[in-house]
Amino acid sequence: MNRYLVTGAAGFIGANVAQALLDAGCEVVGVDSVNDYYDVDLKQYRLKPLLDHSGFSFVQGDLADAQIVDSLFARHDFDCVIHLAAQAGVRYSLENPGAYIQSNIVGFQHLIEACREKPPAHFVFASSSSVYGNSDREWFCETDPTDTPVSLYAATKKSNEMVAHTYAHLHGLPATGLRFFTVYGPAGRPDMAYFGFTKAIVEGTPIQVFNEGQLERDFTYIDDIVSGVVAAAGAPPVDLEVPYRLLNLGNHQPVKLGDFIATLEGLLGKEANKELVGMQPGDVYRTAANIDAARALVGFEPSTDLATGLQRFVAWYRDYYQV
Repeated sequence: MNRYLVTGAAGFIGANVAQALLDAGCEVVGVDSVNDYYDVDLKQYRLKPLLDHSGFSFVQGDLADAQIVDSLFARHDFDCVIHLAAQAGVRYSLENPGAYIQSNIVGFQHLIEACREKPPAHFVFASSSSVYGNSDREWFCETDPTDTPVSLYAATKKSNEMVAHTYAHLHGLPATGLRFFTVYGPAGRPDMAYFGFTKAIVEGTPIQVFNEGQLERDFTYIDDIVSGVVAAAGAPPVDLEVPYRLLNLGNHQPVKLGDFIATLEGLLGKEANKELVGMQPGDVYRTAANIDAARALVGFEPSTDLATGLQRFVAWYRDYYQV
């Protein structure tokens, strides 16, 4: 597969996936609305090296606009579609639910319908560990129940999985949903906790520590996620009666929030001003990825420990913000 469509190409995961594909000699068409949900300058920063590459072309547009999607598929034949565009963030879904319906459901439907009409060899899409809700399982497995989301964001991602399965069943569209577990790293999303904590510690402002630091997250470094996405994209599930599968992409090493903050404090050489607070609406207590399926099917093997990953993020943060 040589020609890829990567949606969300100005996003954290999308830009890194696009770069990896370009580095592998592939042609990439990127699309992104470049909205102002967070700092547009950071999105342009991620886009710049892609735009400098001869194998990359970019379309700025919203997938919720059917004409944008139709135009993309009229102009190009895609071997693989990697759908990473979405309205992200759990807490923001409480404030602006309409944005999630438009981007994560309407935009998704426009894209997968275009894939039905002009099928790529593989449709890969981003799901999320949030679909597991407040699971009491020790490790979250793709076969676990996911019928009780605790945020609208999670509900939209569950909806994407069900729609993709239906298209695989009815139309034979090979589809893989990737459940990402708390992705972090250089040039990441400013609305993520690790980014906000770093900013607050550097500036000496308080940080709110939810559930008094007892939350656990399976923090997964961006390079490991990218390797998993690219490997999954190159291995469509064509050997199944219904060509559809779900894969967890996580680090398989949950970390308590308090320990995570302590690691950041050590790297920044400064103690955080912590304000311990309770659980927030839409949050889950724990995420923990069982990655046996991804290991077996696409050779996924995360290799970046938290201290190394955070060290790289902190170095990038200091350089980018000159602090």
